[in-house]
Amino acid sequence: QVQLVESGGGLVQAGGSLRLSCAASGRTPSNYDMGWFRQAPGKEREFVARISGSGVLTHYADSVKGRFTISRDNAKTTVYLQMNSLKPEDTAVYYCAADRDWVRLGLSPDYWGQGTQVTVSS
Repeated sequence: QVQLVESGGGLVQAGGSLRLSCAASGRTPSNYDMGWFRQAPGKEREFVARISGSGVLTHYADSVKGRFTISRDNAKTTVYLQMNSLKPEDTAVYYCAADRDWVRLGLSPDYWGQGTQVTVSS
């Protein structure tokens, strides 16, 4: 199993930036692909971005492409989501996720963090 703990959420004005972190612990985090999802009030949880265990492969939702960047540290235990040019519609609870399978990560990951709130004011 792997445990995930997010941090870095907060309140920011439109056009601003935030960086989310997700610390993974447990059984060999580097063997897991990791990603971010978000859920806005009254909406379903949606995929945001994912990164492979090696850190080589990345994939983004169209809504964040060019504004958000996902990365992971050299030890492969922490994943970051750099969010620039934030918009009010980015307001949501952001969840870190992990899975050993790349395809399943993008759809229904096995492991989830507790979530961190991001609020973008207009």
